[in-house]
Amino acid sequence: MATKSAGILLHRRKRNGLEVFLIHPGGPLWAKKDTASWSIPKGEYTDDEDPLSAAKREFTEETGIVVDGDFIPLEPVKQPSGKIVLAWALEGDCDASNITSNCFTMEWPPKSGRQAEFPEVDRAEWFPLDVAREKLTKGQLSLLDQLIALMR
Repeated sequence: MATKSAGILLHRRKRNGLEVFLIHPGGPLWAKKDTASWSIPKGEYTDDEDPLSAAKREFTEETGIVVDGDFIPLEPVKQPSGKIVLAWALEGDCDASNITSNCFTMEWPPKSGRQAEFPEVDRAEWFPLDVAREKLTKGQLSLLDQLIALMR
């Protein structure tokens, strides 16, 4: 059975058009990656958990920001890894420069036997749709298309 994640595609309207809120994964493996490396805030959930509740929880765990409002379900997307992402669009705003993320531990440097702690998310940013299309992982690009269709 495929792994499932739930997330939120936060967006806002600006004079120059729509912007979306994306996060960049933390840790040394992602430090020098930018193009096609960003994501919506999301995370895995279990079968006994409500996906929207999981999406809200993950948003808070990865950014330190609590979101609420009119969540609009988007069609699930299947990432190249096989993971299924359920997402909700939400119009809102937040300070991307002031996020706080939970942390994870991994052996670093590899084969050193030392454990190091890293933030799950090292930064967040608002992007106009054309830039977001370059930044977002390819498995989540259709979420942008769905958002555009909703805004019409």
